[in-house]
Amino acid sequence: MDAALHPGTVARLRIPPRALEGCVYAYLWRDLAAARGAVPTGLTDAQCQSWFPATPLCGLSWTLGGRVRELSLDGKPGDWLPAGVLGGPRSGPRRFQSTPDGRAFMVAIRPEALQAMTGLDIGALKDRMVPLSVIGDPDWHALDAAMREAGDEATARRLLEAFLLPRWRAVRAAVVAEDPAPRGYAGWMQRLALRAIAAGHGRSVRQAERRIKQWSGQSLRALRLVSRAEAAFHEVRRLDEDDDAVIWSALAQDHGYADQAHLCRETRRLSGFSPEELRRRVAEEEAFWAYRVWV
Repeated sequence: MDAALHPGTVARLRIPPRALEGCVYAYLWRDLAAARGAVPTGLTDAQCQSWFPATPLCGLSWTLGGRVRELSLDGKPGDWLPAGVLGGPRSGPRRFQSTPDGRAFMVAIRPEALQAMTGLDIGALKDRMVPLSVIGDPDWHALDAAMREAGDEATARRLLEAFLLPRWRAVRAAVVAEDPAPRGYAGWMQRLALRAIAAGHGRSVRQAERRIKQWSGQSLRALRLVSRAEAAFHEVRRLDEDDDAVIWSALAQDHGYADQAHLCRETRRLSGFSPEELRRRVAEEEAFWAYRVWV
């Protein structure tokens, strides 16, 4: 799906090939460089920013043009990030700033798949972004170098898929006991829980929850919270597209929140904003491109 607000900027999500289902959740491509000719005055600092919500997924990201740094939620700049980074699951929102010539290829990858292919401790990566050098395998280092030299989205995708496919085939049977879960956090979470219950000896609830945390880096409760929030967000997007009114109290009840205040607290914790403010920003602000493509 494409979803950019300003002329020339590109914000795109692509679904991986069937051979990588259960491993790669989605590719994202963000390109600001093309806007330089389409916007005479250039992009503002705000238009060069990106907001991301909490997520149970891990991320691989390569900056193919320009530079990117993380900002605090109140806008204080941090250090410039390496061109290639690995991010763990996020318990809260993150904010980034790109230079106006920024071009980035991002990969949302399921944590249990990443762990099976690399042996990484996913829990230790929670709420962190680190260089890909944390993966000890030199083949991953070679991938990092090749991806940094990729000139465009298509080349980056081909390089990554050629690298991941044989590694995913080698571990897939141990990670996905049946067909991959349908898209959306809810289906994935349910399949992960069923796998945890069926795995190995000792099938108590506590042992299953330990396995879930080992594979995903987060507790089952945390996964349920973000799954519910995603479902509510998609419902708001559907209502907006159909020009229907959003009744927040009804939305809260339909998605299992105690009340509207509970919905507001959880939305603010996961995104940094109240539901209505988030809805407005997604509709109006360039920096919320990731929300617009996440369908």
